[in-house]
Amino acid sequence: MVGPRAWIGALFNRNSRREKFHDYNLSPLQEQRLLRLQERLHMPFDETRPGHQEALRTLWCAAFPDVALKGMISEQWKDMGWQGPNPSTDFRLLLKQDGKRATWEYPFAVAGINVSFMLIRMLDLHSAKPKCLPGINFVKLLGEDEEAFDVLYCIAFELMDAQWLAMHASYMEFNEVLQATRTQLERELSLEDVHRIKDLPAYNLLYQ
Repeated sequence: MVGPRAWIGALFNRNSRREKFHDYNLSPLQEQRLLRLQERLHMPFDETRPGHQEALRTLWCAAFPDVALKGMISEQWKDMGWQGPNPSTDFRLLLKQDGKRATWEYPFAVAGINVSFMLIRMLDLHSAKPKCLPGINFVKLLGEDEEAFDVLYCIAFELMDAQWLAMHASYMEFNEVLQATRTQLERELSLEDVHRIKDLPAYNLLYQ
């Protein structure tokens, strides 16, 4: 999905610049925002926290905008794919209900969870300072936009969705689709002319 751009040279020179990656310095703003993001990564879901409840309600409204949610514990959650009436006890999800994927459907929310973990690993977010080129460049984007991770998640999901459709993938090929998505994002985050999250070529997928 990306034409010949500067990322090719960046990938070829990656090994020669690896030492440099370990020595770079974070600006105070980048360090602050990276620490804040890392704190989010280590926060487990807590059904008693109002903010977490509100996040679930927002997810419900995004999936079923015309259906009122009757409660945080409700059989309605099964319509979204949760195994039981309480989402906090089970993250196994069934299939997304809408769209035009026919027999190519993928497990919608499981896909979202996997996209999250993929981004965390790809960007090396558990390290004090990322040591890979995509992670280093992401920290720069984070310095420009505190919501860079949230926007990148949306981009990753849209890109994964486009890969799924293009490959006519089946459920058994989900890992292959996810890997293709990761490879594309790594390439885009290695481009020398990406200075803002909006500069990523796949950012345009958010507005198609």
